[in-house]
Amino acid sequence: MIAVSCLTIAFLLHLTWGLDFVVGPTNLTISLGLNAQMRCQLKGVSRLPTIHWLKDGKELHNADFTSVPLGEDEVLSVIRLREVQQTDMGWYWCMAIVQGVHINSKKAFLTVEGLPYFTIQPQDMYVFKDEPFNLTCAATGRPKPTEILWKIAGVLVEETWNESPSVLTVKGIESQTTFTCEAHNAKGVAVSRTASVYVKVSPDKPTKLRIDDQTSNSVSVSWAVTFNGFSSLHNCTAQVFDPNKLNVSSNTNVSFEVTFPVPPYSYTIRGLSPFTTCGVRLRCSNEVGPSEFSEWTHFRTSEGAPSASPKNVTYSYNGSLLVIQWNELPARDIHGILLGYVVEWSRPEGKKEIPVDTGTQAILHPFDPSEKHSFRVCALTAGGRGPWSAPALPLGQEQESRRQRPRISWAPLIIGILCAVLTLISVLLVVYHIRKKEMQFGAAFAPASAPDGVGQVVQYRAGRSYNRRGAMRIEATFDTLGISDGLKQKLEDIFIHEKQLELGRTLGRGEFGSVKEAYLKMEDGSTQKLAVKMLKTEISAPGDNEEFLREAACMKEFDHPNVIKIIGVSLQSRPHRRLPVPMVLLPFMKHGDLRTYLVLSRLGDQPVEVPFRTLLNFMIDIAKGMEYLSSKNFIHRDLATRNCMLDQDMRVCVADFGLSRKLYSGDYYRQGSMSKLPVKWIALESLADNVYTVYSDVWSFGVTMWEIAARGQTPYPGVENAELYDYLISGQRLKQPPNCTDELYHLMHSCWHAEPKLRPTFESLRGSLENLLTGLSPVTEQHQHFYMNLQNGAGASECNPDHSMACWQVDQQCLDNVEAPAVSDTADYRYVTAPLSLMEDAEDNTASEAEDHLHDGQLEGEVIIRL
Repeated sequence: MIAVSCLTIAFLLHLTWGLDFVVGPTNLTISLGLNAQMRCQLKGVSRLPTIHWLKDGKELHNADFTSVPLGEDEVLSVIRLREVQQTDMGWYWCMAIVQGVHINSKKAFLTVEGLPYFTIQPQDMYVFKDEPFNLTCAATGRPKPTEILWKIAGVLVEETWNESPSVLTVKGIESQTTFTCEAHNAKGVAVSRTASVYVKVSPDKPTKLRIDDQTSNSVSVSWAVTFNGFSSLHNCTAQVFDPNKLNVSSNTNVSFEVTFPVPPYSYTIRGLSPFTTCGVRLRCSNEVGPSEFSEWTHFRTSEGAPSASPKNVTYSYNGSLLVIQWNELPARDIHGILLGYVVEWSRPEGKKEIPVDTGTQAILHPFDPSEKHSFRVCALTAGGRGPWSAPALPLGQEQESRRQRPRISWAPLIIGILCAVLTLISVLLVVYHIRKKEMQFGAAFAPASAPDGVGQVVQYRAGRSYNRRGAMRIEATFDTLGISDGLKQKLEDIFIHEKQLELGRTLGRGEFGSVKEAYLKMEDGSTQKLAVKMLKTEISAPGDNEEFLREAACMKEFDHPNVIKIIGVSLQSRPHRRLPVPMVLLPFMKHGDLRTYLVLSRLGDQPVEVPFRTLLNFMIDIAKGMEYLSSKNFIHRDLATRNCMLDQDMRVCVADFGLSRKLYSGDYYRQGSMSKLPVKWIALESLADNVYTVYSDVWSFGVTMWEIAARGQTPYPGVENAELYDYLISGQRLKQPPNCTDELYHLMHSCWHAEPKLRPTFESLRGSLENLLTGLSPVTEQHQHFYMNLQNGAGASECNPDHSMACWQVDQQCLDNVEAPAVSDTADYRYVTAPLSLMEDAEDNTASEAEDHLHDGQLEGEVIIRL
């Protein structure tokens, strides 16, 4: 083994013998930004190796160097460095490798001279008034030394001249001041960034104090803070004026005050007097101190129920009538406008309530003194009923009741209760031990003998039995659904029992759910037609139900004519199933979704040109809805024409909030899981960093305007989803649609600015669109309709005109067959509102151009991406 190693070393020495760098790089000093060049020359055996260049021990793979043969056994290698920078400074040498042996040239150092460059620059700071603080500045470069000089508010500080790094100690400032540093060497001067040091102060007083809601004893207020004094707010204090709770001994008009943490900048004040004009004012505090109080804002609480019962309830009997009388309730106990009184008359055949609108007496007729009677009285306002007075009996019955009331001996009663408790405990212990054995082994052994008298009968009783005669329905409640308590509380006030609903035909189906028509039974006996959105029963799980109902809780907060408003939620119980099916009740949209409307206007049997004024109105409606959502700190994240619905007045409502999120703090929402997202509608920064803001909704609105102007075409035709990010990052955007004015295209193009904060707001977009609409020449426009000849039986449908809601968005649009639209009855033609039929055998039908376009449009632009 040792002999083999020696032979290998001898062979390698033979190969490298005479191979050497006869010329190597030399030390070089060059000014910043100029070009540099180094060379080395290798001489040796005829089979020349490849020469590599190294800097500070690391090979330069992408450097600009060339090797030129000078003879049979000699090669010259030259490296060129263009526009050298400080990072190019270091040790350089050449290396050749022969049979694993490295041959290095001598090393040379490249020195780059130029202006100093900063390694540490002064940063912005927030400090307290007249308190000391430090700022740091450091720079380096050749030639040395590098010396630092500071400027305060643009004025040089001579005594700060010292070598880098430099720390400037400031004893304190009284107002905002700027600081910069200069780095000096023999080549010149470099100036750092300008750092601003802000002095923390008390915040400005709250503004825009608004009364959001009030009840009989509480009020919800919200406000804004325009300037926080360069320090985060940590609490606010509300002072309340309530004349009924005012301390007479104090000289102030403040009844009480309450302090609470912020944000959010909203609070509910409780403990107020009903039906009273009150006032509230606010101030907020940061680490410096409190702000001034805002101006008083006055409001009136709503009516409450009376707090006391009528006094001195008496009666008189004249032989046939019993007249009840009482004292009028004092005004201080009414808490509203007195609507009257209610007398409850209890008699053997039942209870009867007698309303008394005016006065303080009531007549009980017919009255039989031989029967047992009692009565009591309460006051009534719009806030409800007050407490009842004590039940009263006619005089004779009271005496008889006292006479017949037996004398109670408590000893037997106590003994009986103790015996019952001991007996119950004994029974429970026995049952517990028997049940414990049954749960483990069943009732395995019985004392009886087998029929033939041999052995012991072995029996088994199952621990659980099943009713096989019929389906057992478990009543559907939020507790059985398994959702979080917070979500349950948000939905309780809009819960509608399934007994009030009558489900009809299926309007549409998707991958995860369906939409059905339904009729809601109202209290007055009438019915209201609805659309019911529900998950598929076979995939329903607690997690799916939680996510599905979170959308309903999101929609509950909306109240705007251009944002769809939820009617309620309900639960459908299922036989032998623990989990019910959640249902979201929505208004029935007669004309379906906006995208279907636009596509049919272009690709229907009889295409119709939708007027430009109508298209602008569609855009304005969506802008109004999004302006409202952004004011509520909601981001939609899935804005598109497919998620905008048309009501019976052709007004657009923004819908489908499955991806919406509320911005509780900050101004962005970061998606952090696997999600199905509409790639061709989301903003550039959302594709890159998974960040969603109001500005990303503005981008989607620009794409939605493009869809409307293009009459329902799919965005970015010819661009694949995987190619879209590279397409956008290169500066490309959607092209101007035909028949789209330059002004409108310029407006939608401003929504796609690469810098999110340079995009317009929804408020400015709505104003710009309204200005475009105002600038149009006044033309009388008739409402456009689509007609389809079904006389020959083509596309016959079982739909009726009320079933014209075009497939509410359920994960994927359920537009499987455009040739069977929703229609209304006429002689030879039927009014086409939107494609509706979702027949199971739709695959056998011939697909029209409109069907293909609609189907492709729903899938294109939506892919699974990992976030």
